[in-house]
This record gives sequence, structure tokens and C-alpha cells, in this order.
Amino acid sequence: MLGIALLGFAGFAGLCLAMEKHCNDLLGRKPTLLQQRALRAGGWALLLVALVLAVHLRGWALGLVQWIAVLMAGGTLWVFGLPYQPRLLLAAAALSLILGPLLALLSV
Repeated sequence: MLGIALLGFAGFAGLCLAMEKHCNDLLGRKPTLLQQRALRAGGWALLLVALVLAVHLRGWALGLVQWIAVLMAGGTLWVFGLPYQPRLLLAAAALSLILGPLLALLSV
């Protein structure tokens, strides 16, 4: 479950960085159009991988509920943490991008 949560958190990080305002706030520069598209596609891909992994591990009934629950938790962290600790969230997203797939592979 932790691997799924970390993949979802990293997916939200990609979607967040695909927005000009948030990328400018977090990285100090605006993304190019190609970077925006890549971040958006990567963010959605990570969310989809988290969904597939959750359904694979728990089945459709519990996996879908678990996926939605961890996405709500990750989204809540981004919504309430971004105004106060944006650099901490960026570091946590980088760490979750590394640990998420590793934990997901270990749970399979």
C-alpha cells in the first residue's frame, strides 16, 4: 500500500509541476511546452501505474477503494502543504519517485 501511495504522490507532483505557476514557485522557472507535456504525461502515467498495481494486489473492489484513498491523502498533502512547505514537498516527491517503484516491486 505504501508503494501505491508513493507512486500516487509522485504522480501528483508531476501534475503540479506541469502547471506554470507551481513550477515557477517550486523551481524558479517556467516550464517549456515540451516539459509541460512530459510532466503531465508522466504524472498521469504514475497515477495509472498506481491504479494497476492496486487492482492487481487487491482486486477491483478493494484495489479501487485503496487507490482512491491514497490519492485523496496525497492530494490533501499537496493542497495544504504547497503554500507552507513547497521545498519539503518537492524533496518528498523526489524521494517517492525513487522509493515508490521499489516498494511496489517488493510487494508483488
